[in-house]
Amino acid sequence: MRRAYVFSALLVLVSALSPTSRSDDANSDFFNGKNLDGWEGLIDEFWQVKDGAIVGSAPKGAKFNTFLCSKKQYGDFELSFQVRLKGGKGNSGVQIRSEIFDKKRFAVKGPQCDIGSKFWGCLYGEHIGGMMQAAPQDVVKSVLKPDDFNDYYIRCVGKHVTIKLNGKVTVDGDFPKMKDKGIIAWQIHSGPPMEVTFRNIRFKEIDRK
Repeated sequence: MRRAYVFSALLVLVSALSPTSRSDDANSDFFNGKNLDGWEGLIDEFWQVKDGAIVGSAPKGAKFNTFLCSKKQYGDFELSFQVRLKGGKGNSGVQIRSEIFDKKRFAVKGPQCDIGSKFWGCLYGEHIGGMMQAAPQDVVKSVLKPDDFNDYYIRCVGKHVTIKLNGKVTVDGDFPKMKDKGIIAWQIHSGPPMEVTFRNIRFKEIDRK
């Protein structure tokens, strides 16, 4: 009887320490790693899930900026992932607290955490006025792997946004015009053929109450 009790207690302990937690459930709700349920965009043309990653590709190039958009809106959150521009070519980014203004092209406006060329790690206002805060280029150059996977971290709480590239802070400030809520969206930029991969995506909503 005592042995059965000890075994049951161990099961409870193992369950409590299991990696499957509330944050994992939230991450699964954000992106399940299997398909694009919960997302919208020109999926058949540009987007797919491959080996648990979101892959955006424009093999013939893109005539306009287009986005894979969350159907849900988010306020305060932390988002981390690894991102690679194939061959170091192309331009991408992640919109935060944004909105769709053209559903035909899935064009989005709002703050964008930038990826590519001289814009890595910047916070850019897509259709809302341009650069919000540029990343220090010396910091970016010291850590960037142009044609490999890079660690990218975004934290948005209240009006404050922090961006890290491979562990180095590139943006950390308050932005008074930041909306309280909005969609999150992955970008394919207009221009020549490109492919961008977002893998190891981790997402957590932050409750400030």
